[in-house]
Amino acid sequence: MRDLTKGNEARQILLFSLPMLLGNVFQQLYNMVDSVVVGNYVGKRALAAVGQSFPVLFVSLALVMGFGMASNVLIAQNRGARNNDRVRLIIDTTVVVMAAFAGVVTLFGVLLAPFILSLIGTPVDVLPDATLYLRIIFAGSLPLFGYNGVSAIQRGLGDSKTPLYALMVSTLVNIVLDVVFVVIFHWGVAGVGVATVIAQTVSLVWTLRYLGKQSPELRIKIRGIRADREILREIVRIGLPSGIQQALVGAGMMALTSVVNRFGSNASAAYAAAGKLDSFAVMPAINISMAISTFTGQNLGAGRRDRVSRGLLSGLAMALAITVTISLVLYFFGDRCVGLFTRDAEVVRIGFEYLRIVSLAYFVQTAMFSVLGVIRGAGEALVPMANTLLAMWVVRIPLAFFLAPRMGTAGIWWSIDAGFLVGATASILYYLFGPWGRRDLTGKRA
Repeated sequence: MRDLTKGNEARQILLFSLPMLLGNVFQQLYNMVDSVVVGNYVGKRALAAVGQSFPVLFVSLALVMGFGMASNVLIAQNRGARNNDRVRLIIDTTVVVMAAFAGVVTLFGVLLAPFILSLIGTPVDVLPDATLYLRIIFAGSLPLFGYNGVSAIQRGLGDSKTPLYALMVSTLVNIVLDVVFVVIFHWGVAGVGVATVIAQTVSLVWTLRYLGKQSPELRIKIRGIRADREILREIVRIGLPSGIQQALVGAGMMALTSVVNRFGSNASAAYAAAGKLDSFAVMPAINISMAISTFTGQNLGAGRRDRVSRGLLSGLAMALAITVTISLVLYFFGDRCVGLFTRDAEVVRIGFEYLRIVSLAYFVQTAMFSVLGVIRGAGEALVPMANTLLAMWVVRIPLAFFLAPRMGTAGIWWSIDAGFLVGATASILYYLFGPWGRRDLTGKRA
């Protein structure tokens, strides 16, 4: 477990974020393999089907991601304050919350999958495969939510390596099972869905095992587990706005998908393929932002606010170095990257168009993520939510609906850039002039 309240800020953030960055590579490989396999061995409609499911799944994960972030912040600050008894209660409460949501999402997700996909205008020729894939993934909500919850706990404790190891193992399992179920058994999209659920189960078991091994006093035990009301209120206070923020992002992705679907299955498949590459490009910045959040939480908990601004600058510099490199690759060679998913020339053309436009805003997106990492680490959850509402729903979505009939798919992609520019500007202004960092989350009273 890493103590981020001491030592060189840049070195601490680098060492803490490096496992998450490597984990990001495996996480994206995990997600991309499904699309690569179905795109090459089943067809572009199957590729589109997997792509249609992603924004729906993202919305279902929204509250889990928000509550995971809340637990991360609470654990980090109490770990920094050496308040270990409270850390134990936070972990128990987190497990109860995650399990409850997994049950709800499994039930409603399996039942409502076809309705949700129809709502976003999924092309008729894609709908059967998309429904099947989505139902299988929803049925595996427990291991998916469980892994996200335990990983958030471990990062709050200063351990970013165990989630990486879990991802490495589960990614290898996913790749092998994708090939077996799709290429050998010819199960189609059902094969990649089942492979994903099995791999997620492996990652959950791995993280649970090592949490108990590294910190026996924090071992998750079902017998005697209880949710603390005060901590639950704090998780809801911090996590609900963060969850709503993620839900707004996911709903925005669904809205954009519905606009893209108006241009047919070629555009849907291109959006699915390019979207996987896009996620690969921006996730390093997101993971460094998560490291900045933990760094901020621990240092604020220890009363070391002076380290926070230096940590932000160090993390931002690292994130920009990675993001700019990836941006250049996708801008000039994006067509070859999209070609990994499909051999269809029209799908490749539309996907390359997406990458050339959206990659122009990656550095702006990186700045926004890094600054919001500090704000989240300080426990200010409403600000990121408001920022997302502004960027996604005031700028991006209305602009996409306006530009698409006039510019085609390119208009949708330009609306994404515009949203990030506005969001980055707003977040930086709040960091410079807003009242963040004044809330005490350690359970102590002055």
